[in-house]
Amino acid sequence: MANRDPLNWMLGEALDTLARAERLHRQVFVLQATATPREPAWEPPVDVIETDDEVLVLVALPGVNPERVEAAIEDGALVVAGRRTLPAALRNAVIHRLELPQGRFERRIPLPAGRYSGVRQAAADGCLLFSLTKAI
Repeated sequence: MANRDPLNWMLGEALDTLARAERLHRQVFVLQATATPREPAWEPPVDVIETDDEVLVLVALPGVNPERVEAAIEDGALVVAGRRTLPAALRNAVIHRLELPQGRFERRIPLPAGRYSGVRQAAADGCLLFSLTKAI
């Protein structure tokens, strides 16, 4: 550390911080074309994994009631939509940090080419797991 120029180090740290903030902003607060102008939507992060029999889509939605999430296949994509809201008991609380986005979310996830016979949904470790069975 003694050989590092403090000015270059601080500039490098600042640029890294800005890059991380920009990635987070793009990941979480991307506006959707389907959202109404008065109600923007944020996008939860997803993983898409394909096996021989199905496509698994894992959507990170901690704190969201799985029963209040809608999912449908539209034009070759799985569309997942819903809303994250603070519990009523916390609405008058003093918030010291709020990093998980609140409000309407929607994510359009392109699916691998093919036909699917059904969509099953399960909650697992703060995520929703959608299983799309491949039609034969």
